[in-house]
Formats: sequence, C-alpha cells, structure tokens
Amino acid sequence: MKFGFDIDDTLINLREHAFTIYNRKLNQNVPIEVFHNLQRVEIHEPFGLSDKQGKEMWKSSLEEIYYTSCPAYPSAVETLQQLEKEGHEIYYITARPKEHGERTKVWLKENGFPVHDERFFYGMQDHEKVEIIKTLHLDYYFDDKPEILNTLLNESIKVILRDQSYNRNTNFPRIVNWSELEEIINEKAK
Repeated sequence: MKFGFDIDDTLINLREHAFTIYNRKLNQNVPIEVFHNLQRVEIHEPFGLSDKQGKEMWKSSLEEIYYTSCPAYPSAVETLQQLEKEGHEIYYITARPKEHGERTKVWLKENGFPVHDERFFYGMQDHEKVEIIKTLHLDYYFDDKPEILNTLLNESIKVILRDQSYNRNTNFPRIVNWSELEEIINEKAK
C-alpha cells in the first residue's frame, strides 16, 4: 500500500516545540495547558502577540523550530519503519518552504524516519499539496489540517486526521497515537 504523511503536527510535535521556544525567547512562562487548548493553528496569541507579530516571530524562529530537538510523536518513527519493513511505500508531502526542503529530508533521516528522496515532496501551497496527493494515488493520507482532508473526500484515498486541539470540531477518522495505525488499517480493510 501507499501511505502519505504530512510532517509538521502530524508526525512531529512542531507547534508544541515552537511553543517552548517562544516561552524561552520571550522570557515568559505560559503553561503548556494553554497550548493544549488552542483552537487555531497559530500559537502566538497566549504570548500577547498580534497576528503580524506572531507571523514575524514564527519566521524569525524557523531555523530553531525546524532543526533543533523537535520530538516525533510517540511511536511515529517506529510505525513508519514497520510500514517500510512490511514493503509499503511511504510518501512525505509537506508545505514547508522550498528553502527548508532538503534539510528537512536530512533531519527526518537523522531522526530515524524512513525517507526515499523520490517520495519526498515539499515547498508547495496547500492546493498544490492536494494535487500531489491525488497524483500519487495513495491508499492512505494523514494530515492535521481538516481543510486538506476535505478536498480529498471525493477521492478513493482513505484520509485520517492527526488529532490536535484545533481540529477536534471536525468529523474525520482520527489518530491520536501512531501505535493505533495497524488497528485503523485493519478496521478500514473490513
């Protein structure tokens, strides 16, 4: 089977990692519980930043956010390694900017994710991401953004939402822990 994955906030805990960086850089101590209750993707509001300031903070922190100690979600690496071991094809489709694509690929490999260069796509807008997903004829696609999954509902692909505080008001099949993947696949196969 062919499995497609978004990276940020799907396989790796990027926003929470960024939240801790913001706390340090802004010399604040906003509790992590605040993060876990955010109703939007952006993380700047609890720090008293406007949308414009938040965008600037994100851009100026990208190097540190992307390439330091951002953790993978529990069981993510092991689950993808197992899929590859079983002979499945793994594709990564991320909207990370082009200038970060190759380093992101290296970072994923260094952190144990099974990455094949020809199955790694980056540097596109969301609508372009959807076209790539369709072109690949994936069996499953995982993302944290309901907007992406909504555009794939009429396709033969099985879409699964990676659970996040900002997407809980949507009605998609979801995964909370990557150790659940085998169960989800078996359930969908019935």
